[in-house]
Amino acid sequence: MQFTAGTYDVIVIGAGHAGVEAALAAARLGCRTLLATLSMDNIALMPCNPSVGGPAKGHLVREVDALGGEMDKTCIQFRMLNTGKGPAVHALRAQADKKLYQFTMKETCENTENLDVKQILITDLLLEDVPAGESASAAGGTAPKKRVRGVVVETGEVYLAPAIVMATGTYLKGRIIIGEHTYSGGPNGQRPAMKFSDSLTAAGIRLMRFKTGTPARVDARTLDYDKMQLQPGDDEARNFSFMSDITTREQVPCYLTYTNEATHKILRDNMDRAPMANGIIEGVGPRYCPSIETKILRFPDKDRHQLFLEPEGLHTNEVYVQGMSTSMPMDVQLAFLHTIPGLEHCHVMRAGYAIEYDCIDPTQLKPSLEFKAVRGFFSAGQANGTSGYEEAAAQGIIAGINAAQFVKGEAPVVLRRSDAYIGVLIDDLVTKGTHEPYRMMTSRAEYRLLLRQDNADMRLTPIGRRIGLVSDARWDRFLQKKAAIDDALKLLHEMTLTPSTAQNAALEEAGIAPIHSATTAYDLLKRTEVTYDSLRAALPDLPALAKEVRDQVEIQSRYEGYIKKQQEQVAHMEKLEAKHIPENINYNHVPSLRDEAREKLQNIRPESLGQASRISGVSPADVSVLMVWLEQQRRMK
Repeated sequence: MQFTAGTYDVIVIGAGHAGVEAALAAARLGCRTLLATLSMDNIALMPCNPSVGGPAKGHLVREVDALGGEMDKTCIQFRMLNTGKGPAVHALRAQADKKLYQFTMKETCENTENLDVKQILITDLLLEDVPAGESASAAGGTAPKKRVRGVVVETGEVYLAPAIVMATGTYLKGRIIIGEHTYSGGPNGQRPAMKFSDSLTAAGIRLMRFKTGTPARVDARTLDYDKMQLQPGDDEARNFSFMSDITTREQVPCYLTYTNEATHKILRDNMDRAPMANGIIEGVGPRYCPSIETKILRFPDKDRHQLFLEPEGLHTNEVYVQGMSTSMPMDVQLAFLHTIPGLEHCHVMRAGYAIEYDCIDPTQLKPSLEFKAVRGFFSAGQANGTSGYEEAAAQGIIAGINAAQFVKGEAPVVLRRSDAYIGVLIDDLVTKGTHEPYRMMTSRAEYRLLLRQDNADMRLTPIGRRIGLVSDARWDRFLQKKAAIDDALKLLHEMTLTPSTAQNAALEEAGIAPIHSATTAYDLLKRTEVTYDSLRAALPDLPALAKEVRDQVEIQSRYEGYIKKQQEQVAHMEKLEAKHIPENINYNHVPSLRDEAREKLQNIRPESLGQASRISGVSPADVSVLMVWLEQQRRMK
């Protein structure tokens, strides 16, 4: 029997990375929030790799933190990647203690004001009609006719709320696949959510079927690390969070090894038993994180593939075999693992497996991550067709923010492509869609010199503060840092050096080439061989700076010309972004549009000409036609 068990402002379905960030954001913005999880013991479960960050993904983690999120927790090793390249692609990557991460996030959720956490399985979405006066729109419009009312739990409870965030991860009709053996299930032996997909379909939401996978976990006590290459963390203490003052931490090493011809022969000989080859797997898998059997087929000429042995935590012997995701039968898994240097005698603690699951076509969402067809219904994370913890958390915090904004009757927060990697991620999903699990990469960001990981706080903390998500402590720290950067840059611009024997001697002693005409300290810092510290050695009047301030001063001076060029590109594009397209436009009334463009525009319903220009199948000529028609309509009013 159904009964009303509670009323909330926001309900978040799922407590993975997306759900946790969504629930914390909504609760901290003053909304009474319910976080529904299938297991209280698996809040913020990391079902796949024990690492966070890396190229583009590290940018997302820092952006989540800069907005006031929580993702930076319990890291046990840090490495800065791509340091041989420019700062636009520097990427922080960390190993996380999986269980400690879960316990820490569970504690955070349970002790957050306005947030209730319940172990429940939601089976149905409750909808109601939008009152006629609110749903009316011009012909061709897409104003939603339905809005969320609440959810139904398998045990009969009904929870009501005007805003709901779906963050279901890989649990919707989840199916685990290990060779010929399949069963309904979620990651790491969890329960699947078998009924909620039907509720989504009944609401008119289009679903897709995706697949992901994970490698075996092996027992550290059975590994021969002497046959592998040590991969230590950086000596310098690093943090994702701009609020962290940690300068030392217990770090654990990873190890590198490789597959070989014996490994590949076992896989080739058993390819007829691979679920991806014999039709057992139906979902679309990730292009950028393929299984080992896919690698063997895709790269037949490659004689080895690298594998990283990553510890799953400080208090477990489980080791993750990064690079060897598989759904092969168990006997095949054991056979090929034992061909790898250092793993000849390894014991498998958890088998590798594939998981198929339902997710939505993300083009059904607005840039706010609200469904176009259902008012008050938001979606985030792998439910939107993405892969990875970082992509999930990034969507989660935006969905939670906008669910709260919806409840308050305030405008949604929409990050532009020039604001954040989060903006690139969401714009790609809602504008272009995805036909495979989407992964964030630096190459997807056209303004990546502006979207560096080091300046995520400069870009996003003011936005977090404006909506009320950034605490006083974080804001005060941000203002102090910003003032220090501004003061240092001002001083460098004002400090003029004139050539003299004494001045050049001081410069040369600091390893800086002498000057032959008057120049500023700022212009000297633009030289690639000059650092702020070397400049300070020659100019003792310069003050000492904190490292985070010093880094910003060096980057802003050295890359000033390139940064200005990208800012000009952004300004040009913002003219298109500023040209709003009415929600109720009927594209059948726009003459001279090509049929493909008309169909795509009618389906995606972009909010601006800028978004329209990024839709696959909409040409620059179509955008020009639309621009002229919109201007004509404006003049006729």
